[in-house]
Amino acid sequence: MHELSICRSIVDVVGRHADGRQVEIIRLRVGKLRQIVPDTLAYCWTLVSEPTPLAGSRLEVESVPAAIRCTGCGHTQVLTEAVFACGSCGGRDVAVVAGEEFLITSLELAEA
Repeated sequence: MHELSICRSIVDVVGRHADGRQVEIIRLRVGKLRQIVPDTLAYCWTLVSEPTPLAGSRLEVESVPAAIRCTGCGHTQVLTEAVFACGSCGGRDVAVVAGEEFLITSLELAEA
């Protein structure tokens, strides 16, 4: 369950950036290729954040679909299944262009 260690890292990063202010929402962008289960992430967040100043805050996760670009023909496509082949020419020389993200995009802070 790597979600637990991810949540610990989020606590560290958010704690530094919140600078003592109360955080209500942490917004994340998580790529499908990261193999993170959103429900497990939310559960681990409650466990990890409870003994910290972030207790009561919540995660909002924006899921980013995986996408590839064919280096042969330049075609870009969103993956609906784990097949890393160009849907246009059938080429297998492709590059992942989306789906590996893991970003904290914003924090929503409580009113002073």
